Amino acid sequence: MMIEEWGNKSPDELEQPKAILKSHKLVSLIEHAKIEATEGTCHRLQVGAVIVRSGRIISSGRNGAPSHLPHCNPTECAPGGPPCKRAVHAEANAIAFAARHGVATEGCAIVSTDSPCLDCARLVINAGIKAVYYSREYRDTKPLEELRLAGVYTQLV
Repeated sequence: MMIEEWGNKSPDELEQPKAILKSHKLVSLIEHAKIEATEGTCHRLQVGAVIVRSGRIISSGRNGAPSHLPHCNPTECAPGGPPCKRAVHAEANAIAFAARHGVATEGCAIVSTDSPCLDCARLVINAGIKAVYYSREYRDTKPLEELRLAGVYTQLV
């Protein structure tokens, strides 16, 4: 659907693109994302993500400081505290890892423990990822609306 065709439709009125992954495969992939999250170095929230092509993981990421920089410490990144200023989000890390190693993400799906923030949603769109699956919804649903407007399939698992 072209932007001109959207007119005054809300994201809920737009037709959702077709799912890429089967539900039986999603259970396993969510578990992989959860394992990835346990490796995260941000104490505020541990999030994991895997990028999938044809049901196979091609990249993964977790919340954490950029490579070779100090990790978050518990006093500055406490659960329920203000947003972390040091960590790179799981989705961004998964996309960056794929890009760094020359792995194309066009047409892939991303499976994450959490729905993306707005910045990560925009990275997902520009990376050509066609579906986002998540097990917890982020407090702000605008990123999901933006994904849908861009023709990206979204599903709470």
